Amino acid sequence: MNTRARRTLRIIGLSLLALVGVVVTIGVLAQRDKGELAPWHTERLETEFRARMARDGDFDWADYLQLEERLFRELDEQLVDPSGELANPHWGRFAPAGTSNPANFPRNWNRSFEFESASPIGAVLLLHGLTDSPYSLRRTGEILHERGYHVLGLRLPGHGTAPSELRDASLKDWRAAIRIAAAHLQEVLGEGGELLLAGYSNGGALAIDYTIDSLDDESLRVPDRLILFSPAIGVSRMAVLARAHHVLSFMPYFKKLEWGGIMPEYDPYKYNSFPTDAGYETHLLTGSVRKRLAQLQQRGASADFPPVLSFMSLADATVKVEAVVSALYDRLARPENELVIFDVNRRSTMRDFFRLDPAVRLQELKDRPTTPYRLTVLSNRDDQSDSVLVGTRAAGATEFEESDPGLEWPRGIYSLSHVATPFPQDDPVYGLVPPPEGALDLPLGRLEPRGERGLLSVPVTHLTRLRSNPFFPYVERRLAELGAP
Repeated sequence: MNTRARRTLRIIGLSLLALVGVVVTIGVLAQRDKGELAPWHTERLETEFRARMARDGDFDWADYLQLEERLFRELDEQLVDPSGELANPHWGRFAPAGTSNPANFPRNWNRSFEFESASPIGAVLLLHGLTDSPYSLRRTGEILHERGYHVLGLRLPGHGTAPSELRDASLKDWRAAIRIAAAHLQEVLGEGGELLLAGYSNGGALAIDYTIDSLDDESLRVPDRLILFSPAIGVSRMAVLARAHHVLSFMPYFKKLEWGGIMPEYDPYKYNSFPTDAGYETHLLTGSVRKRLAQLQQRGASADFPPVLSFMSLADATVKVEAVVSALYDRLARPENELVIFDVNRRSTMRDFFRLDPAVRLQELKDRPTTPYRLTVLSNRDDQSDSVLVGTRAAGATEFEESDPGLEWPRGIYSLSHVATPFPQDDPVYGLVPPPEGALDLPLGRLEPRGERGLLSVPVTHLTRLRSNPFFPYVERRLAELGAP
């Protein structure tokens, strides 16, 4: 080997060594800002559902529930902290006597649930969001059950137990679980009644995913309608890098890199800590959904897709309105479809502190001469009023028709949020107002985090984010219309 070749190899070696040094340094710095890992971040449960269990086709809904029963027993035995040293003894989700331990509630809504009806007019499958639980669509299920529907709230694999379980949950697992639940509802309905899919956030994307499957698979019943809350059609492009941590996280010292955030677990129905691999699964899902919707449009089959009704906040840090419009509503282009948008509070003085005013994006949508779907916007009557008006433009129409829902912005609220849309104001956990007397009252939505900075153990943004929808009476009215004779 000549001198030039040796010099080149030496430069390459030094460059690779420098690159490794940079990666390790970044990893060390990234770990420094994360919290401490607890057993519910590191330990795995053995009895969670996996897609491979259903490959032979004889795993049904009763089997799913039996497995889930064993899973929650294992959770109590393995991860609840008997000493209370690791879990906050008052707020800790995993503290035996913790206020937020759902095992201490009259009913644990982390588990799959079913509202049966003797003579159902239809059936509804509820699909919750990433890091969430069946609780997120509980009220939706109650409303539709009151209208005569048989309701099933599915706990998707990896959810409702411990954040560590979400590290192993995959899109294949979620799809397999949904098929099992949907098959059960097909048996409930028989030949009659309509099938509805209601999805929140990641569950909204899963509802669309299943529906596209059903259009191509005769063994699956095509849903008659989709109801979506903050549907995760497009997520951050950074999600594609969610598995970059594997370069270092196989080493024990760098285990924290598996997590986008490590937080105290004080929320009974939602993980505060977020494993990055779960974000990658959502990236795969949303990318697949967008691609398949485009293919549906290209082959002229959009009309086969059932009607879609969506509710979302204009201010949404997870999903942008533009993504839902371009990837879903513009592609399906069905006049029966409707997109309902909750505008920001145009009277709020906090608008002066907005980085970007999302109202500009809404105006661009409203300025279209028309849309091939129904567009509804809830917005201030004017910039000096807290009361709101509902403006609706039918598919193909050019003008909005306004109505007064009798609702107004609560004091101090400048917008809705991604997580607020499906929850009523009197929700026992996330509501802004106290729940009815006698109901569970865990006021996570009514905390008042004002004081000195640096004192709290959790980011103040987690406590100030709006968790319930002041305009949920409008949502409830629209849901109730689905069961009207």
